[in-house]
Amino acid sequence: MATKVGILTAGSDSPGVNAAIRGFGKAAQGSFNMEVIGFRDGYEGLVEDHATDLSAEAALSGILTLGGTILGTSLNMPQAMPSPSGPANLTQQAVDTYHRHNLDALVVIGDKRAQNAAYLLSQQGLNIVTMPKAADNDIPGTDKAIGYDSAREIATQAIDRLHTTATATHRIMLVELIGNAAGWLTLGAGLAAGADVILIPEIPYEYDVVIQAILKRKQVGRKFSLVAVAERARSRELVEFMSFAARKKSQTAEEEEKELERIEGNYSAQTLLLARRLEEATGLDTRITILGSLVRGGTPTSADRLLATQLAEWSALMVSRGEFGRMACRKNGAMDSVLLQEIAGRSKPIPMDHGWIRGAYQVGVCLGVEQSSLGLPE
Repeated sequence: MATKVGILTAGSDSPGVNAAIRGFGKAAQGSFNMEVIGFRDGYEGLVEDHATDLSAEAALSGILTLGGTILGTSLNMPQAMPSPSGPANLTQQAVDTYHRHNLDALVVIGDKRAQNAAYLLSQQGLNIVTMPKAADNDIPGTDKAIGYDSAREIATQAIDRLHTTATATHRIMLVELIGNAAGWLTLGAGLAAGADVILIPEIPYEYDVVIQAILKRKQVGRKFSLVAVAERARSRELVEFMSFAARKKSQTAEEEEKELERIEGNYSAQTLLLARRLEEATGLDTRITILGSLVRGGTPTSADRLLATQLAEWSALMVSRGEFGRMACRKNGAMDSVLLQEIAGRSKPIPMDHGWIRGAYQVGVCLGVEQSSLGLPE
């Protein structure tokens, strides 16, 4: 009897997911004689049993270059599905669907939260293999996640276009990019597009340092600046205040972490506040462009299609070998896998000794703090 495998896409959307679905379906059916069914709309489809047959050749035809996902996706996870009385744990319904279809394995193409949900399902005895997708590249254990290269290219092009209008109008242009816990997208796109200031979550910025960097440019005749800022970048004074407030209301480290997360939710629109302070301090007209989900759409780059295809083929191989409870990944350019328990609930911040951080200072980019404060050589 052929191995029967289910596949779903969960969490935030990313370019290149269809390439992964196509790659897995073709490898699983063509090389390993597996039967493949899909579940529509992420984990919701698994919980509610919205299955669809992917065995027909037409199901995987013509989707390599398409953005989005033919299976649909959802941000809802089995452990916290919406219900009239609040979030409900419907893990058992997901497990029941898995067994109802007599699945031998379930492949999940998902973001950071979806990886954690996959790990919890594996704890229920399900044979799980996952692939990482994240436009902001915040999933640990892999060099790149599906969608990051495409998102970075879109963001770079956007900043490139704003460069011309910033130059012509003598303005400060702030470009806000997705990135709650990690600044890979903002730093990568900012460096590629020649941003003058790059602000990321890993480095709480100081207003005075940013202001002085822009004033210095103004003094030498550069009456414009490009500022790439991650949506969760925060000033040092705000971070210190929130940390103090969280500690004051908490008894344990776990309580402090949850309280800090709650407090952070009350301090959105920090990019708007930054824009106002920069305009007041520099006298330069300031504008904000929020790219948001724009970077998640459109045609995936060739690099993302290639990565997705590689991860998909490797995932099919993992299923055939019975290597479950793991995420397919690429490490140092080679295909590999990592235990889900090693990445579940974790993020992938940019290390301070990363070459991009050092390179930014080398080419004169302001990261919101003095270089010496990060322990980097001057």
